[in-house]
Amino acid sequence: MWEPACKNRTRTLAGLAPLLASIQSPSPPSVVLRLDPSTRTQALCPHPATARGNPMSRIFITGSTDGLGLAAARTLISQGHDVVLHARSRQRAAAIADTSAAALSLVIGDLASAAETRSIADQVNAFGRMDAVIHNAGIYLERSRGETPEGHAKTLAVNVLAPYLLTAWITRPDRLIYLSSGMHRSGASTLDDIDWKRRPWNASQAYSESKLYIATLAALARHWPDALSNAVDPGWVPTKMGGAGAPDDLEMGHLTQTWLATSDEGAAKVSGGYWYHRQRREAAAEVGDVGFQEALVGRLAELTGVRLFAERG
Repeated sequence: MWEPACKNRTRTLAGLAPLLASIQSPSPPSVVLRLDPSTRTQALCPHPATARGNPMSRIFITGSTDGLGLAAARTLISQGHDVVLHARSRQRAAAIADTSAAALSLVIGDLASAAETRSIADQVNAFGRMDAVIHNAGIYLERSRGETPEGHAKTLAVNVLAPYLLTAWITRPDRLIYLSSGMHRSGASTLDDIDWKRRPWNASQAYSESKLYIATLAALARHWPDALSNAVDPGWVPTKMGGAGAPDDLEMGHLTQTWLATSDEGAAKVSGGYWYHRQRREAAAEVGDVGFQEALVGRLAELTGVRLFAERG
């Protein structure tokens, strides 16, 4: 069982189990678990920076039931921040009950569905404006194209369409962090069949392209002068997705996200960057190409029926 990294902490799970049990199967499109003061840990043995009076941040993290998302959530909670977790299902939520008890809340919904993604955004907005959103959720090497309720390829829907829609629907935070991958450099820059309706399915290529698109979405920072937007390559880390033999540093893989989400260091308060282990790196040429950026946003608007920027009307 995970314990926040401090002593003399009191924490109770009272109230969480009934909340989870009350969600009937199959689960509704999205369910938010509001943890009252008796359920949450209030005295979180805060990080020294918080204890000195620095402001605590409110942060939403998609895909935070395992891997990098869960590691980031636990780090931020231990630092005294208010974290809204996200799980795909009630079963996934139950698996992190210890972490949920110390979080601000937990939202349940499947990012493969646009309807559930909309409901997730509405539930997050109900807490008020987030200070940061970490778009962490992603899937890797799907055996087939699959098909979402809206008819999209599952890799595209979860890795690209969902963060695109959440960016449009969640009240704009101060900081946006999108998880990409070094594999984005293998992504194709042609956008005519990004939904894989004509091409033979290629799981690795579909993943690479999805990470090119998400890095490009992060680079659209010029449209958001009041927000910091960055992409992160966490590296090939030993998570369920990366596999036990992955050679990169798991800790550095998630600490870049938490640093960009909360740090007041000048190096972290930039926008339009592509990061690897807290160092800026050069992304693929398409990421910084304005023509490609605009073409991608236009294509995503066509696929979702949602415009990201009002001025594009």
